[in-house]
Amino acid sequence: MSTASDRPAVPEWLSAPEDPNALTPIVWPAGSDRGDDGVLRVGGVAADDLAARFGTPLYVLDEDGVRSRAREVLAAFRHAAARHGGTARVYYAGKAFLSTEVVRWVTEEGLGVDVASGGELAVALAAGADPARLGLHGNNKLLPEIAEAVRVGVGTIVVDSRIEIERVAETAAAEGRVQTVLVRVNSGVHAETHDFLATAHEDQKFGFAMADAAAAVARIRELPSLRFAGLHCHIGSQIFGTAGFAESAARVVELHAALLAGGEVPLLNLGGGFGIAYTSTDDPTPIAQLADGIVAAVARECAARGIPLPELAFEPGRAIVGRAGVTLYRVGTVKPVRVSDDLVRLYVSVDGGMSDNARPALYGADYSARIAGRRSDAAPALARVVGRHCESGDIVVDAEYLPADVAPGDLLAVAATGAYCFSLASNYNYVPRPPVAAVSGGAARLIVRGETVDDLLARDLGAPHAEAPGVASASRTSEESA
Repeated sequence: MSTASDRPAVPEWLSAPEDPNALTPIVWPAGSDRGDDGVLRVGGVAADDLAARFGTPLYVLDEDGVRSRAREVLAAFRHAAARHGGTARVYYAGKAFLSTEVVRWVTEEGLGVDVASGGELAVALAAGADPARLGLHGNNKLLPEIAEAVRVGVGTIVVDSRIEIERVAETAAAEGRVQTVLVRVNSGVHAETHDFLATAHEDQKFGFAMADAAAAVARIRELPSLRFAGLHCHIGSQIFGTAGFAESAARVVELHAALLAGGEVPLLNLGGGFGIAYTSTDDPTPIAQLADGIVAAVARECAARGIPLPELAFEPGRAIVGRAGVTLYRVGTVKPVRVSDDLVRLYVSVDGGMSDNARPALYGADYSARIAGRRSDAAPALARVVGRHCESGDIVVDAEYLPADVAPGDLLAVAATGAYCFSLASNYNYVPRPPVAAVSGGAARLIVRGETVDDLLARDLGAPHAEAPGVASASRTSEESA
């Protein structure tokens, strides 16, 4: 876990803006702006209205932003594949942000959904997703999860070990089904990302080494209850550029070609993990450029080996939902701290923290913030936005320039929180997890209610009026019940 002392006082990439009210377009949701009153609006809804209605902290999702991004990504990969005579499918990463409403949005726009647990599978099914368009991931899928996936007809299970091959085969045989599987392989290509986010290293928990994959596929082909559909490779997350994907494609296509000697290999899933902008200095590769570059690389490798281009699948990860999210907080205290003789930093404490956004503590992730409820004419001041938890690493935004008059009671917005904030949320210090509101066309609605302290106590069987296991709490505010 990173702490404040691990970081420079002012990162090299950060410079004071001319206007600390200005929104960097690539960071904030496409449907966001500031009115004449200086109030941030997302999806046509004012931030102060959202805070008054739903409270803070509050996750806000721009529905139109999620939908349009899903359409854009799917079209980019389909068009790229079509230029080489192929087809492509795209899966939404449930682990980035999952709720029944979001599943409906992305599936209505043509995407499949990746799930990585029984809980994520249950949410996707509750949303009405077609099981055939779901993929199940994980390095240690529990037996009940495998059984449920096979029972409902999940389209693909991505197997991660020899033990898992046998477990899926036995489960499918008992159900009288033939289960389609992909084999996850480690290409050995290291994504240019944080070590914790890179997932194609040889020495890590996911997938088969390239040298072991052929034997795994041979075993699958021996089992009548399994159908081998192809390979899966994922080189990491928050990746900019196509170089890593091109190198990984060369290695995976080599294996793909060798496997064709033993039977069909109709699908190649190259993962994704495409990056988004969290700060003004981030420069994510446009999705059409990514799609063209990756598909062209695969097509070249296939042509060089005289094999047909398989159907391609991609998992864009946070690239679908990340930018569409904003988190609203209420400022509680502001404290100037002298960092050096010539530098004072404002510590701006908000009513959330690492319980609703663990990424800065986990990865040292950077974010952008703005005062959301008003416009300020004050000069920019170096600030660190911190949470309310009893942890020195409880940092929401490590370094940002905010108006020098930021004060208790101000509404603060943090951008690009649509991915891996809600999904990583915790109850640290027994803080209830925030609600999620969706905005679209000037209207807002709650799509996930916030927790209450009553919810937390309901699970503690030593507390008065605690509920028995399996009984959900009905406690909620009147607004959330509406």
